[in-house]
Amino acid sequence: MPSSRPNSTFLTLAITGGILAVSTAAIFIRYAQQDAPSLVIAAMRLSLASLLLAPVAWLRYRRDLHRLTGNTLTLGLLSGFFLALHFATWVSSLEFTSVASSVVLVSTTPLWVALLSPLVLKEKISRQTVLGLGLALLGGTVVGLSEACSWQTGSGLICQLGENLFAGKNLWGNFLALAGAWMGAGYLLIGRRLREKMSLIPYIFVVYGMAAIVLIGIMLAAGQTPFGYPPLTYLWLFMLAALPQLVGHSTFNWALRYLPASYVAVTLLGEPIGSTILAFLILKESPSLLEISGGILILAGIYVASKVEK
Repeated sequence: MPSSRPNSTFLTLAITGGILAVSTAAIFIRYAQQDAPSLVIAAMRLSLASLLLAPVAWLRYRRDLHRLTGNTLTLGLLSGFFLALHFATWVSSLEFTSVASSVVLVSTTPLWVALLSPLVLKEKISRQTVLGLGLALLGGTVVGLSEACSWQTGSGLICQLGENLFAGKNLWGNFLALAGAWMGAGYLLIGRRLREKMSLIPYIFVVYGMAAIVLIGIMLAAGQTPFGYPPLTYLWLFMLAALPQLVGHSTFNWALRYLPASYVAVTLLGEPIGSTILAFLILKESPSLLEISGGILILAGIYVASKVEK
């Protein structure tokens, strides 16, 4: 662990800022989806982020990039590959299954990180971390199911899940969402290992660049193009790359140098809370009682986990 580790207050403020930044993604994506397909949005998000990083990476960190060993570079590219597949599988899952099922399954990323951290990173998971993880996952499940369920006075919880979640195309969509969680876990685990020996800018430049290349390939294979959209759409794509990706994701990648991957993964579940608040302020979408309840559970889980990890 680096000797220049920031104090707990600074880490808390940084993580909070990262959550707020990634929470804007849902707003920018909602606006961009009015004209652009989801795979184009994902590809442009990483491509623009890489282009914005390129001058800084090349002018200030050229030596660091040249000194990367074959093993380090391979792991960095693999992390970018996982990040690309995380976006691609999760976005694609929404075409086959409900938003509720997709959100619940992709939100299991912290669970897989916690299960694999002792094996991959040799990081022990405390009982308090497990408790925090459980609370956060329960909260994420409640938030995910909020679109399919509602609380009715006298009747209790009423859910309309539609078709059998394990039949036909729903099964494929659920698998894609779960695969998105696995890919996200791989991205975080590799990041935790590499950030101990790589500076932030070289690391995210390699990872985001690789993710962009993979997503562009997937986009083209799907017969989609990044050209021909209204100027306002490109503004939303630029904002998506600049704020939730370069500020938000990069903050979490920075934190991976100082905090266990399991804790960073749990804090990512704060994104739905921030997105809900922003949707209320900007899109005038009022959160349901279930969304508020799930958000409280997520915040409680993050708090409980943070008491040990920082």
